[in-house]
Amino acid sequence: MLKQGNKVVVVGAGQVGATTAYTLLLSGLVSELVLLDVNEKKVRGEVLDLSHGIPLCPPADIKAGSYEDCRQADMVILTAGANQRPGETRMDLTRKNAQVFASIVPQVMRYAGPNVILLVVTNPVDVLTYLTWKLSGLPKNQVLGSGTVLDTSRLRYLLSTHTGVDARNIHTYVLGEHGDTELPALSLTSIAGMSMDEYCSLCRNCQGSLHQKVADEFDEKVRRAAYAIIEGKGATYYAVALAVRRIVEAILRDEQSILTVSSLLEGEYGLQGLCLSLPCVLGGRGVERLLPIHLSPEEEGQLRASAAAIQQAIQGLDMAL
Repeated sequence: MLKQGNKVVVVGAGQVGATTAYTLLLSGLVSELVLLDVNEKKVRGEVLDLSHGIPLCPPADIKAGSYEDCRQADMVILTAGANQRPGETRMDLTRKNAQVFASIVPQVMRYAGPNVILLVVTNPVDVLTYLTWKLSGLPKNQVLGSGTVLDTSRLRYLLSTHTGVDARNIHTYVLGEHGDTELPALSLTSIAGMSMDEYCSLCRNCQGSLHQKVADEFDEKVRRAAYAIIEGKGATYYAVALAVRRIVEAILRDEQSILTVSSLLEGEYGLQGLCLSLPCVLGGRGVERLLPIHLSPEEEGQLRASAAAIQQAIQGLDMAL
């Protein structure tokens, strides 16, 4: 149930940060929203624009603020940093955005209370979630990344457009890195409670296998979707902001919902000392718990390869900072 007086701070007033603020205002989830950025002129303009729509939204206060406004915040959403450019991978952003976070996180924690939940959205999100956890000193459940919530939505959309079934009746996960090594958990995918093979045997609308369909199109339509969007319009922000809104909703409403956020692993699947996305139960304390899932041997191998890519980036980060 949504508690009264939710305060959320968004650090970074770029396209992702500003669009996140917009989706949160529309949602009615927050009563107080603070937007801050090093570009004070930009953030004042964004806040003025957003504030003119408040009479058309659920009641809320929005203002341009400073790190001091992290006091009594329920959540701080970190979207600041360099954007991915055409031709760049998310991992290419590691060093420059790690330096940004090395400055931001201590300033947030100087004013935020011990119960604040930090949500990392900036890429590479898994590496920066790990760095944020280390810099913040918070318990692991209170630091999470947006992870593969968006990627999972993309996979559900792909399945929905092929089958003609409402995406809300399709359950699946994209796991691992939010990036080039992510993997679809097809062994866990269900449509109206049926496995993909069961659904295919009943549907008969095409001559192909749904497994093969996803395998053929996953790379282009899910894993590399961001590259196509960036090539076309320079940045991704609408669907990212909607994914962030969904995460915030699950936490502020204490929903105990299952979302594939990025969180710290401590021995799960033999992995530790890194953050990546697995199905997590989200509630009022942040990541309430990671769910044990049973992947196929091939999927487990892909998950370990994804973890290795993240671990390598973290090790390079430790040497650079």
